[in-house]
Amino acid sequence: MLDSYRETLATDRRHLLEQFRFVEPARKVVGVGSVGTRAWIALFLGADDRDPLFLQIKEAEASVLERFLGKSQHGNSGERVVAGQRLMQATSDIFIGWTHVSSGLDGLARDFYVRQLKDWKGSFVIESAVPASAAAYGKACGWTLARAHARSGERVAIAAYLGKSDTFDRALATFAETYADQNERDYQALKDAVDNGRVTAQTGL
Repeated sequence: MLDSYRETLATDRRHLLEQFRFVEPARKVVGVGSVGTRAWIALFLGADDRDPLFLQIKEAEASVLERFLGKSQHGNSGERVVAGQRLMQATSDIFIGWTHVSSGLDGLARDFYVRQLKDWKGSFVIESAVPASAAAYGKACGWTLARAHARSGERVAIAAYLGKSDTFDRALATFAETYADQNERDYQALKDAVDNGRVTAQTGL
């Protein structure tokens, strides 16, 4: 599996990866958006025990759009994910690639994409944000998303569709507020179901 993954990397990235030796894998619990998929962490070591590299090997399933748009041009769903990220992102993870397992632990064939578990990029602490910094962060996210669409779509057509008014901006804001309200209603419904005994909740071990 790792050998086939290496072949998907550019020559310089492959040379860098080969300076590390594979040590051990471990299962990883996935987030809410990936429930039902397999994910692994692979530990590699370089010069010594203080030189680790962690790669995440995450299952990639067929796109939900395939039933509407037909099969992907990529035979491997992991390759499709990687191609999409490389297309949209100005700079992707240097170790991003893909692989295929013909017979996993459950005997089924599965596609995976591979990336660093932690790529050392910075992050924004939303919990401690004040309105001004939250607004700046939102602006940066909007700019980044717009740039990704411009790289992967028809940027002239998108710009023409949006026009110069704030109609689209207001529509997005209305959608965001409506979505947030729905999240609060869903959470309250879940709490009520737990309180009434209709759903059993487990908060930890």
